[in-house]
Amino acid sequence: MQKTLTLLKPLGNLVISLALILIAWVGLLAFFDVSGIIGKGPLDVYEYLFVEEAAAENLALVWSDFQITMVDTLIGFTAGLLVALVVAMMFQLFKGFEAAMMPLAMICRSVPLVAMAPIIVLIFGRDWLSVAAMGTIVVIFPALVTIVEGLRSTSPAMSEVVQVYGGGPATVLRKVAMPASVPSFFTATRVSIPGALTGALLAEWLATGDGIGYGIFQAIANTQYDRLWASVLVVTLASLLLYSVIGVVERVVARRTGMGLDA
Repeated sequence: MQKTLTLLKPLGNLVISLALILIAWVGLLAFFDVSGIIGKGPLDVYEYLFVEEAAAENLALVWSDFQITMVDTLIGFTAGLLVALVVAMMFQLFKGFEAAMMPLAMICRSVPLVAMAPIIVLIFGRDWLSVAAMGTIVVIFPALVTIVEGLRSTSPAMSEVVQVYGGGPATVLRKVAMPASVPSFFTATRVSIPGALTGALLAEWLATGDGIGYGIFQAIANTQYDRLWASVLVVTLASLLLYSVIGVVERVVARRTGMGLDA
């Protein structure tokens, strides 16, 4: 029973988050007395998607944009996380590699993606390569720092045992550091989800011209505020749901491996 409750904790957090978002949504619109023409509440979005005469077309439009954005998010998330993982392992194997690469990672973190977007588009074009590049830039730094900390949290005694039996740095990484860094890897995964989604939206707005990122731009330009709020709501729900799903997977892995993750 206790194990079931532990696994369901992320879903409970999801419900609480949704409730808080709805309260803040309605409360802020009322507090700032936002015009009903611009500020749409939950009921307005529901009517736009499910009640109005054109609800089916509205839902199809938002759903089509959402599918594109999820694919773009997956591309950026996978590319960024894989690059962060490979670079983190290289840091462990080659100490000089960290000194050479960390300044580049800091530059990617400090320069706004909007400023780098024209160069990325010129290099990679207006397709999935630009999406992957922008997603990598957004995801790599927080994921890299988290994974590196996990790899370095290994017990010195365990590393020494492997070295005594003739294991080199690669063996220590494979046998000791990587298993010990699993909790940090899941933390990096959860942190990367919102970043990858943000990168996908920016890539759609600045490069590909499709998905929710560009749909929001079109909605603002055409004063389609119902579509705007519906798109934002769908993206927010997707981010929360993905975060919770990763939390559930994390706890399943923790239970099966006996690591007892706290996150």
